[in-house]
Amino acid sequence: MKYAETIDYLYGLQKFGMKFGLDNIRLLLSALDNPERSFRSIHVAGTNGKGSTAAMIESILRTCTVTTGLFTSPHLVSFTERIRINGREIPEDDVIALADHIRWVADRIGDFSPTFFEVVTAMAFQYFRNRGVDWAVIETGMGGRLDATNVILPETAVITSIGVDHTDFLGNTLTKIAEEKTGILKQNVPVISAEQIPEVADVLIRKAASSNAQVVFYDAHFSSEMVSCEHNGICFNYSGSSAYRNIKLPLSGEFQMVNASLAAKTIEVVSKKYAGMNCDIRQGLEQVQWEGRLDMIKNDPAILVDGAHNPPAARELAHYLQQKLTKECQRIILIIGIMGDKNVGDILAPLLPLSSEIIFVSPAYERAASCKLLADTAASMGYSSQQALSVIDGIHRAESLYRPGDLIVITGSFYTIGEAKEALFNKGILSRLRE
Repeated sequence: MKYAETIDYLYGLQKFGMKFGLDNIRLLLSALDNPERSFRSIHVAGTNGKGSTAAMIESILRTCTVTTGLFTSPHLVSFTERIRINGREIPEDDVIALADHIRWVADRIGDFSPTFFEVVTAMAFQYFRNRGVDWAVIETGMGGRLDATNVILPETAVITSIGVDHTDFLGNTLTKIAEEKTGILKQNVPVISAEQIPEVADVLIRKAASSNAQVVFYDAHFSSEMVSCEHNGICFNYSGSSAYRNIKLPLSGEFQMVNASLAAKTIEVVSKKYAGMNCDIRQGLEQVQWEGRLDMIKNDPAILVDGAHNPPAARELAHYLQQKLTKECQRIILIIGIMGDKNVGDILAPLLPLSSEIIFVSPAYERAASCKLLADTAASMGYSSQQALSVIDGIHRAESLYRPGDLIVITGSFYTIGEAKEALFNKGILSRLRE
């Protein structure tokens, strides 16, 4: 296929929507001679912090002089962000070649219609095998138990903070959501978990016991303490099997300390099993790169993007912005676009009181909530707002309101901030494929 045909093929797969279950992906991977068995893996699930944690683990693994793979979703600007080897995004030519090959294989399976995410997962695993990846860090797409990535047999499972999200697909209680997320647990595979609320922790402990898997929790079996938190990163102390003082993480936000601690503990666990691994936890964390969370993308005017797409993430963002308003920022100009299947009111609630100007946008995506719905919700909460025609129109409006000392914050969804970054800086590679 040519590049344009690749776009059309992958984009066309989105019509099959999201299908939960492993039959399709197992059939496709079997036809590819099971590339997922060619590398050791670490599986990361949870509600918030999955991508950051996965990136941190991969960055530390890279210090072991092994070939590393990283599979995450969704992407912000370029489809190639999803699949990386040794920190480098997959080249466009390889996207074309892999999509061509997998389409050829899939077409020869009778009565078979794989989804977009199933094909992309197969592309990642095939690419990792083609390039001789030793260790791959795999982030779940949604849930865990029936997620297409759940065909791997990992060396460890990592569970980040679990909260309420994707209730239409995963269930409307934390217990049900936890059942789905912890579905990645495997027999005798150790589990590293963030601190969880009691009902989630109970599910995780029960699942681990039934899988004969040892589980360790943040703040119970390993911990960290903040030294400093600035706009360009944090400094913290970590205590696990070993102790590290004054680790400098180039990602801002107190929540990233927990994610970094999960990554450090994961490396300690796998290093114990594989004695020849001599990873440098400090170096790996200090060199990590991850966009889209408390990401200051411009200084004049000051623009911060954050992919807060559910209530817990919105609360974390609000906590950060409250500190900014106290220390260095005069006003918040909020640009926010949210997906229609989210709890809009609970996402808006912590952010609107901090905002001097509120601009609602609707990214060019079919699941996006309308600006009117967002504005009506804000009005019912006592806040006036503007409605923009597009994300870039929202940015132009914010820039016209901007005064020195203000901070423009773009948030509400990874789709919103991806569209903003594309409009401001880049023409994305396969940028329409953000699902």
